[in-house]
Amino acid sequence: MVESQVQAGGSSLRGPGPLVEPPQGFFMAPVSHPAPGASGKTGTWRDYRPVIDEEKCVKCLLCWLYCPEDTILRREDDMVYVDYEYCKGCGICASVCPVNAIKMVPERGG
Repeated sequence: MVESQVQAGGSSLRGPGPLVEPPQGFFMAPVSHPAPGASGKTGTWRDYRPVIDEEKCVKCLLCWLYCPEDTILRREDDMVYVDYEYCKGCGICASVCPVNAIKMVPERGG
C-alpha cells in the first residue's frame, strides 16, 4: 500500500493512496467523525427520546448520517435503532426523517 503525505492548512496528513492535491484556493483539512457517545452517557436528564417506527422507515439513513452523537446505529439490513444510553434527545434524527418515521416522545410519563 502506498502512503502519502499531504500539506493541510500548515500541517501534514498521512494516509494510504497517492498524493492528492487540493483544487486551487482550497486546502485539505482532516475530517472528524463523532465517536459513540462522544459527550458521555446521557444519565437521567434527557427530556425526549426518539422512537423509530420500523413500518414507516424507508432506510434512507439520514438519521444515522446526521446524528451528532453517533447513537443511531445500523443493522445489517440497514434498519436503524437508537442507543439510548448515549442519545441526548436532540431531535435531529426526527427532523431529518423524510417520512416522519421518528417521533420524539417524552422520556417520563409518555
